Amino acid sequence: MEKARLVVGFIRGSHGFSGESKVESASGEYEHLLKLEEVTLRHGESSKETKVESVSLGHAVAYVKFAGIDSDVELKKFNGWEILADRKYCKPLKKDEWYIEDLRDCSLVYEGKDDPATSVAPKVVGTITDVLEGGGGNLLEVSIAESCDRKVLVPFNKEFIGKVDVKNKTVQLMHLWILE
Repeated sequence: MEKARLVVGFIRGSHGFSGESKVESASGEYEHLLKLEEVTLRHGESSKETKVESVSLGHAVAYVKFAGIDSDVELKKFNGWEILADRKYCKPLKKDEWYIEDLRDCSLVYEGKDDPATSVAPKVVGTITDVLEGGGGNLLEVSIAESCDRKVLVPFNKEFIGKVDVKNKTVQLMHLWILE
């Protein structure tokens, strides 16, 4: 089931006094934000549907004016909120790129070694609950299948992660020891 909206950016403050906001892109790229029309602003359980009146680009920032937010004072309560948009407004993906939302709830599957004599049947060892930024790259937050309350972080790189299949909601784990 495809999720309708994905996080495209974050409100980081006001730009002037008319309610225009400074927006940080979630992807690090900004061109796709120029096409925004309708978005959801979200913070925890709170959300607000709104139209986008204008978007312009600065250096490593987008300036976005949301309908109904007409002063810097009104905008202040939305500082830090996520901006969600339909998938068509998100940064186009390149090879070996995925949206974080598509990785969440994927099963982490260990298939054993490549040698058929020593391989084991594929086994679900956990569920990906989030993707976090780490110093050396992204980390998959994994809820371990054998323990409801235990989570581990797995580096999201080719040494530890094999095939990613978001359509079938599976991600291959290359080494079981990383979960210890």
